[in-house]
Amino acid sequence: MSRNTGYVWHEQYAWHDTGTHAGIVPSGGYVQPYHNFESPESKARMAGLIEVSGLLKSLTRIDARPVTDEDLLRVHTPEYVERIRTQSQGSGGDAGDGYSPFAHGAFELAQLAAGGTLAAAEAVLRGEVDNAYALVRPPGHHAEPDQGRGYCLFANVSVALENLRARGLVERVAIFDYDVHHGNGAQKIYWEDPDTLHISVHQDRLFPVDSGMMDEQGGSAGEGFNINVPLPAGSGDGAYADVVERVAAPAIRAFEPELIVVSSGFDPAALDPLGAMSVTSDGFRRVAQGLLDVADEVCDGRIVFSHEGGYSPVQVPYCGLAVLEALSGVRTDVVDPFTASFDQSPTRQLQPWQDEVIEDAARLARALGVR
Repeated sequence: MSRNTGYVWHEQYAWHDTGTHAGIVPSGGYVQPYHNFESPESKARMAGLIEVSGLLKSLTRIDARPVTDEDLLRVHTPEYVERIRTQSQGSGGDAGDGYSPFAHGAFELAQLAAGGTLAAAEAVLRGEVDNAYALVRPPGHHAEPDQGRGYCLFANVSVALENLRARGLVERVAIFDYDVHHGNGAQKIYWEDPDTLHISVHQDRLFPVDSGMMDEQGGSAGEGFNINVPLPAGSGDGAYADVVERVAAPAIRAFEPELIVVSSGFDPAALDPLGAMSVTSDGFRRVAQGLLDVADEVCDGRIVFSHEGGYSPVQVPYCGLAVLEALSGVRTDVVDPFTASFDQSPTRQLQPWQDEVIEDAARLARALGVR
């Protein structure tokens, strides 16, 4: 079925400068200057494939606009916002953990990234599009109220949601995060919030190493509304599809949100340098289709994807294209050239040790208490 899918991409997202780190290590001494893993390449190449494939003609372009200080301050502390602004006005700095460098002008680009997610969500809620994908940068799901982490400056999804809530456009929201790293930012922001269901599926103890365990289920009024699925390294298409079917779908059905927002990271991909998972482009397509089916069932299809990580410049474009094909219902003639490398891999199938983790998380989903 063909759908009207909104799409956000701004050329300035590719201008966010993370320096000449060799992966995650600053250059200098015996470390030869190279590129940071969080570079423009994977996102710009994804945008390029979307255009070259012809899919762009079937999408509805949505213009990004920067969020305001007021928007940022609903989520982040004044001290943190001011620190990022001040460093950005100078030569740059780090968001807070020592692994999140940024250059001059990053503050405005981060405002634009959160604004791209907001614009996508607004278009969906207004009924201008059926669903939307915001291909934004820098990412946001590691950003906490008082510090950035893991390349993230501001919490794009949360900043967008709190703007919508402040205007009375939405109340109950489900966030599903399939980035290979734990969605610690949203977990912390919504820890005591019974109106936000947060589900994060990620590689067990990858980053941050001290968060994302299954016993982290929310606190106070938010208890039970935070579900973590820490999958073992090596998990692939079968495991991720089962997480959607057995954890996300029943939890979201019980919660009955008005909107689903997906933190869309393609670093579970088999060729990603920062993860050890084995998801293919077809696996991401299955995840997107499963989430789309749930959205159709519980909130009239209102679902927004906001781009997060994914650090393989060669594989991410095909993963992203597959997701947008699922959202739009339009298949291009693009064949993922990397699929052949993983077609016969046993990592594509659900394994017993992965099943055990998923079943434990499924129990949390089945026990979800909602009003």
